[in-house]
Amino acid sequence: MTDIQHEEWSGDHRSHPPLQGGPVSMEPFATGMFTEAVIAGGGSLQPLDETTKGLLWVSPSGADQLQAIVERHPGIEWIQLPWAGVDAFAPVLANLASRNEALRPVVTSAKGAYSEPVAEHALALLLGTMRELPRKAREARWQEERTGLSLFGRHIVLLGAGGVARAFLDLVAPLRPQVTVVRRSGGDIPGATRTVSSDRLHDVLPGADAVVVAAAATPQTAHLIGQRELDLLPDHAVVVNIARGSLVDADAVLKAVSQGKLFGGGLDVMDPEPFPDDHPIWQESRIVITSHSADTPPMTAPLLARRIRSNVASYVARESLLGVVDVEAGY
Repeated sequence: MTDIQHEEWSGDHRSHPPLQGGPVSMEPFATGMFTEAVIAGGGSLQPLDETTKGLLWVSPSGADQLQAIVERHPGIEWIQLPWAGVDAFAPVLANLASRNEALRPVVTSAKGAYSEPVAEHALALLLGTMRELPRKAREARWQEERTGLSLFGRHIVLLGAGGVARAFLDLVAPLRPQVTVVRRSGGDIPGATRTVSSDRLHDVLPGADAVVVAAAATPQTAHLIGQRELDLLPDHAVVVNIARGSLVDADAVLKAVSQGKLFGGGLDVMDPEPFPDDHPIWQESRIVITSHSADTPPMTAPLLARRIRSNVASYVARESLLGVVDVEAGY
């Protein structure tokens, strides 16, 4: 896959007001890899001061600190955030959303930049859960009965239509599944069998063999998959979540699996994180939890550097940036 194809997976070329361009600063720390990315993009990196126009925020946390910087430096016109999901910076986005659009900086995230490793992990969880690899490995003995499910030709309900979802469609295509994409708005997605709007989620769940959650975390998507949705699934179905923990009710998944109403679950993300060590979900052999490792630092650092280089180059040329965040929608 080429760099251009990879960047197009951001699925998000939202328009934004014209930017003047100018000096770029990196906070709350700088690394050699990211500094080199700025230089490779033709940018001018400098310490944060009143002349800073672009701000690269490379820490996964620190919303309060970032908010203070934005308030002290009203001349900042562009902010680059480090993750694909921006829920950790929800207070900052809400504050910007309250401003007049002409007076707020453009915010970009790394959405789409980490699509490949996260989609790879989604497929691994899906196959592992259907083939019962966690349970069989945990029991560590020869199984008296041959069990497990095949993914070939199955019906997958895929929640979300962003970069991860599109990369997942490419990865799973050789297994010839039927894939129903559920997204907030209409519009077909290449590689999907069909695409439906989110208000039709309950219509498609009864026919699903697997549900893969790859949607953005917003107040509206909290427990998008909860007890009601799990009750609609056939008992041979599995649920995989590689988005954010808030989208799936983990307690409801545990209840459904333990009662035999769900074949299994693969959860890379939980709510809260870290998830309590004494929670009974850890004892359920049909549920595998991978502790938010779909995109590890060794995977994401070079991909974030690529996004920084690309967006700095666009910023310098006064062209459209990748991964523009809708601060009012929160993603």
